[in-house]
Amino acid sequence: MSKPKTAVSGASLRHAFQEIIWPRKNLIGLGLVLILLNRLSGLVLPASTKYLVDNVIANGDIPLLYKLLSAVGLAVVIQSATSYSLTMLLSVEAQNLIAQLRAQAQRHVLGLPVRVFDNAKSGELVSRIMDDVEGVRNLIGTGLVQLVGGTVTALVAFVFLVRIDVVMTLLAIVPLAAFSFVSTRAFKKLRPAFRERGRIRAEVTGRLTETLGGIRIIKGFHALEKEGEIFEAGVMRIFDNVKTTLTTSSGVTSLGALFMGSASVLIMGYGGRLIVEGQMTLGELFSFTLFLGFLIAPIVQMANIGTQMTEAFAGLDRTSELLSWPREDDDPLRTVEMPPVDGHVIFDDVHFRYEEDKPVLQGVSFEAAPGTVIALVGSSGSGKSTLAGLAATFLTPDAGTVTVDGVDLRTVRLSSYRDQLGLVLQNDFLFDGTIRENLLFARGDATDDDIHAAAKSAHVLEFTDRFPEGLDTIIGERGVKLSGGQRQRVTIARAILANPRILLLDEATSSLDTESEALIQDSLQDLFKGRTTFVIAHRLSTIQRADLILVVEAGAIVERGQHEQLMAMKGRYHQLYTVQARI
Repeated sequence: MSKPKTAVSGASLRHAFQEIIWPRKNLIGLGLVLILLNRLSGLVLPASTKYLVDNVIANGDIPLLYKLLSAVGLAVVIQSATSYSLTMLLSVEAQNLIAQLRAQAQRHVLGLPVRVFDNAKSGELVSRIMDDVEGVRNLIGTGLVQLVGGTVTALVAFVFLVRIDVVMTLLAIVPLAAFSFVSTRAFKKLRPAFRERGRIRAEVTGRLTETLGGIRIIKGFHALEKEGEIFEAGVMRIFDNVKTTLTTSSGVTSLGALFMGSASVLIMGYGGRLIVEGQMTLGELFSFTLFLGFLIAPIVQMANIGTQMTEAFAGLDRTSELLSWPREDDDPLRTVEMPPVDGHVIFDDVHFRYEEDKPVLQGVSFEAAPGTVIALVGSSGSGKSTLAGLAATFLTPDAGTVTVDGVDLRTVRLSSYRDQLGLVLQNDFLFDGTIRENLLFARGDATDDDIHAAAKSAHVLEFTDRFPEGLDTIIGERGVKLSGGQRQRVTIARAILANPRILLLDEATSSLDTESEALIQDSLQDLFKGRTTFVIAHRLSTIQRADLILVVEAGAIVERGQHEQLMAMKGRYHQLYTVQARI
């Protein structure tokens, strides 16, 4: 997975406006109205200070005092109500947005080609789905409206400051302009740092997920210390990145305090001199100072919000990049809805490679008639699983064609084909949950009778009947609470329940003991009937009754025929079978 390019930033801005902000324009508009009421009501206090000092205190104007108190009290109530409403409206919607973006990213990732998952760590993809969108809450949360509200507050305060004294306002603006320049430069540095943090976190999360998933191997090979060092190095990379962003943000804040302090010193000196010379009243100086605070505070706040928005866009950059990865069905050639399959499969001069200079299949051609069993045998790495992956549309040929009932699999909409496909893979993957839930994964509308029949056919009931909860037994992540043979029988039952037209068995009996294998062979023969079946097996005794056996070596079919024919040839198949028979 490549690092997001800077160019994605423009795409993320468009995505933010078109997909996030504009659909919520009414809500954000209401938020802007509320934030304006909030900020304008906050200006009542500094505006009333001049009249409090120059009229109420100096002249004893009690009626005016009551008016001022009423105005300030009403402003406080408005501020409180609008603050609460903003939180309830925008913060809640921001969390809803995060949930929707995570769901969108997850759906998109699941639709990516299998090759992506072969090249990416699952934990890294998890991090990109869960973490990258977190900062986006500031796009419609209080961050965005506070940015607008702070701008309006600063502008209104600036107008009042100019009306009080132009020169004194200019003295305050110079340090503020310097601060704006520094903070703008800082944000340009922060955005790439936040993008890099997301990438590092994804890598570290990916490694941690692998570590937890392989804990038995790590403990068995006493590799705890090594894994600890690798993880520590990763989190230290995150720390270095966080330190960089914290240092930059802290520097901006500190410089802000310096510039604002400088402005205060200038105002204090110049304003004090004007009062002494009788050119300004004490109330005007107090009012000016408070308005200056309302000018400075939003600018400092905008610097903090700017950091949050920078983080949000950095995350959106990565999310936009993830969503730009082409999905399997995005291929413009995939327009054909696969009709009900008979199962006539033809490989015609198929070539395939995972890497440019490492061919895996070289000119493979064969034909599987409907309802036949095709066995693929050969040494490890010869290309058997790749052939099965092409038949399952997990992979696409670099050259040549794979057709089913005359339809090129490169042109079919994948869901219409895979609905008629059944799989029992070498890695017998099961989800954390009950055995029943794992079976229903193949066909959600299956009845209890269907489930019971499939479990019985695959000899699953032989061990579940000994469990207190039966088929409702929790089996743990990846079915860890079951033995290897039990897990594989569950996966075979799942394939039986799916009732597919094309069936792929990759080492389907590799984890079964001799007794279990003998029991399940009869079930498999029943399962094979009326279906085109591809069987990959190192145990050659399991495929003697196959209609066609293909011997694959170095990406090519070197022998083909039935068991007796291949044994009579005394070639590669005879060699493999004889070696296993001796064992």
